[in-house]
Amino acid sequence: MASITKENIGNLHDKLIVRVSKEDYYPAFEKAVKDYSKKAIIPGFRKGMVPTGMIRKMYGATIFHDEVIKAVEKEIQDYLGKEKPEIFAQPLPMESDLRNIDMANPVEYEFPFEIGMKPPVSVDAFSTLKPSLYKVTVTKEMVEEEIEKLVTKHGDLKDAETITGPENVLNVTFQECDTEGNPLPDALSKDNSILVKYFAEDFRPKLYALKKDDFTVLQLKNAFAEKEREWILSDLGLENNDQAASEKYFKMTIIKIGLVERKRLNEEFFNQVFPGKEIKSEDTFRNEMKVLLQQQWDAASRSQLHDQLYHSLIETSMPLPDSFLKRWIAIGTEKKKTAEEVESEYPSFINQLKWTLISDKIIQENNIDVTPEELRNYMKEEIMQYFGQMNIGDDNQWIESYIDRMMEDKKQVERSYRKILTEKLFNFIESQVTPLEKLSSPEELLAVQHHHQH
Repeated sequence: MASITKENIGNLHDKLIVRVSKEDYYPAFEKAVKDYSKKAIIPGFRKGMVPTGMIRKMYGATIFHDEVIKAVEKEIQDYLGKEKPEIFAQPLPMESDLRNIDMANPVEYEFPFEIGMKPPVSVDAFSTLKPSLYKVTVTKEMVEEEIEKLVTKHGDLKDAETITGPENVLNVTFQECDTEGNPLPDALSKDNSILVKYFAEDFRPKLYALKKDDFTVLQLKNAFAEKEREWILSDLGLENNDQAASEKYFKMTIIKIGLVERKRLNEEFFNQVFPGKEIKSEDTFRNEMKVLLQQQWDAASRSQLHDQLYHSLIETSMPLPDSFLKRWIAIGTEKKKTAEEVESEYPSFINQLKWTLISDKIIQENNIDVTPEELRNYMKEEIMQYFGQMNIGDDNQWIESYIDRMMEDKKQVERSYRKILTEKLFNFIESQVTPLEKLSSPEELLAVQHHHQH
């Protein structure tokens, strides 16, 4: 009879030895040989009339090996179903000599497997968490700055003959070159669209009066301030923090010049920014803008708070079967990984694993779930946001039909489910702590987000 014995080989790391006797696999082997003889097509024999002796001779070793392995797999699955050990992934086969599986010598075989056990998970850390909530208060200056952006963003773009100021929009081609503007061998070339005001302030005068088809030679580190240089490097396919890349020279050719005609502060513009609110005065518009910006900064503050909570929880000490997990990373996927790749990926993998264990524990203990009604409402909100600035009429029946189709898309449902569940999870975690409020500027909050983000 088949059997499994277990022995501990490390921290949360066990070895399972599966033993199968002749009685466990041989009847299945004989049946498989007979079944194969009925299906095999071999020249000289009618279908279904191939002698089992010939099948044994030609294919017996392969069939025998398969039936032994099937018996082992069945025993493993029966054991997991009966004992229900809390394990990571599936048992991993350890080294064994499969050459010993001999059809001519059907004896008892044993196969070793290793399993990694899940650790006990505690979420008592809530009582000791002391996160900070960075509060940004929207000022009059912040409102005016946002309005300045919007009158340009919603403005009408018109063609211009020459570059005259920071509001000009340029369609350009960047081509890597030497200091004289001569293209380098296999030169990097990329089209881009950019506002003149994104260039460094002391570089802009070099652009003024340039026309279509004119060009200028620039060095990225001199043409752009740090913030804008990062996304220009990224657009060019270069590393945005690579100092050597920022020292490259490019020939920038002007393909087209545009000028944004800024929007006026009138009812048409107010309703373009806030459709459906029927705003009629500048004061009301500015108040609505202040409310919107405050909502955005409050959301950013909570997002950063959630990030702190995430990091605090995954930094909780937790024993793990490291040797098993590293071996699973190395051989548990389609593409095997080297020891160096495993060591490089392991810290990030462990953080994800710890978060999965912790979040699952919180969700289960507190019955956090997502109902079908919540899924439908979430999808409806997404649709309304997507079509928010379009006139979709008063008949909303098509929206319900659209949601019905979305609910049949398993990937869409899973994506929405995970989003809602994650939001509920963090809302619950937030309710268990009392953060210390810290008044901060937008720059301070953004700096915290940049340096501490999961």
